Amino acid sequence: MPIPIAALYARVLLITFVLVATSTTLFAQLSPDRLYFGVGQRVVIHVEAPDDFLGELTIKLHDPRTLTVLHSAPAARGRVDLTSLFPMIWAEKSDRVVLAQLYLDSDALGSPLVIQPMVSPNVATRVDPATMKLSEAREATVIFDDDRRASQFAKGEIDSPEREDVVFSGLRVYVEQEVVFETSAGEIVFRLRPDAAPNTAYNFMHLAQGGFYTNIIFHRIVAKLDDGRPFVIQVGDPSGTGSGGPGYMIDLEKSTLPHDFGVLSMARAADPNTNGSQVFICLSKAGTSFLDGRYTAFAQAVSGAQVIRTIASAPVDANDRPLDPPMILEAFTRNAPPIPDRPGPISERDLPAKPTEQLPDR
Repeated sequence: MPIPIAALYARVLLITFVLVATSTTLFAQLSPDRLYFGVGQRVVIHVEAPDDFLGELTIKLHDPRTLTVLHSAPAARGRVDLTSLFPMIWAEKSDRVVLAQLYLDSDALGSPLVIQPMVSPNVATRVDPATMKLSEAREATVIFDDDRRASQFAKGEIDSPEREDVVFSGLRVYVEQEVVFETSAGEIVFRLRPDAAPNTAYNFMHLAQGGFYTNIIFHRIVAKLDDGRPFVIQVGDPSGTGSGGPGYMIDLEKSTLPHDFGVLSMARAADPNTNGSQVFICLSKAGTSFLDGRYTAFAQAVSGAQVIRTIASAPVDANDRPLDPPMILEAFTRNAPPIPDRPGPISERDLPAKPTEQLPDR
C-alpha cells in the first residue's frame, strides 16, 4: 500500500531530526594533539562541535573524585591551547589529575580528557614495623617515601618532610576510557580511576587496548576467607599458572581508592614493586580493606555485580584454582561517558563480619 505524501514527508523530517541529534552527540569531543606534553609546552587539543550549534562552548576542569568544577573557560572550535585557557596548569605544577569536559551551553557532551601530571614516583619499600628497616619478609609493612620522610621528620631525623627528588616533567593527556570485560559469565564494565593511581590505571588501559586480557582464565578464586568473608577473584596471567605477566613490572603506586566490592586492584609478589598485569576484583569491603596501602586499587566496576558473584561461585580445588575456570573472552576499552551521565560504582550487600588476612599473590 503506497505511503501518503504527507506521512512520507513527516517520516523524512523525523529521520533528519534523529540524525541531527545523533550527530551532535557523536561530533562533540575534546581530543589531544598528542599524548605527552613537556613542562611549559603548549598543550594543544582539538575542540569538535556541530557546525550548526550556535550556543556557547565551554571547557570545565573537574575534580575526578567529587566531580565538582574547579575551573571554567570559554572555548572555540578547532585547535586550542589548553594551558592558555587554564594558565594555572603550568603555574601550579600540581600533581593532581583533573578531567576536562566539553559543554555545549549547559550540556556535557563527549568523553572527558584525563590530564595527568608526570611527577617523580613515590617509591615503596618493605620494612620491619619494629625497626622500620628494610625487610624481605612477606608480612613486612609497605612504606612509601613520603610516609617514611614524614616519620623521620616527626622523630627529628631530617629537617623537612617534603620529598627532595620530586620533579614535575609535564602532562599525559588522553581521552578517558572505560574497560569492558566480556566474560563467560557476562559483562563487567570498569571505570578507571587515574586520579587514584594514574600510572597503574594507564598501564592497565594499555594492556586492555592491546588485547592482553582476551581469552584468559580467572586462575584464582577465593570466594570466602576462613571466617566466611568474601575476598577476591584473580585474573591477568595468559599462562594460566598464576606466575605469568606482561614481561615487565611496574612499581607499587600509592592509591587513594579504598578496596571495596567491585574495586579492581593489582596483584603482586612479596616485593611491592612487582606489579604487571595480574589483577583481582574485590568481593567485599570487609574482606579486602586490610589491603589498603599495600596493594594498588585503580578502577571500580560500574556494572556486572551479578557477573562478579557468579564467577566467585565457581567450584575450586584446595589451592583456590577453579575446576572449570571462568574466562575473559574479550577485554577492550571504549570512550567513557560525559561526566554528568556516568553511573556510580556497584555496591556490596549482606557481608559477614570479620576478615582473616590473606594476600593476593602471583
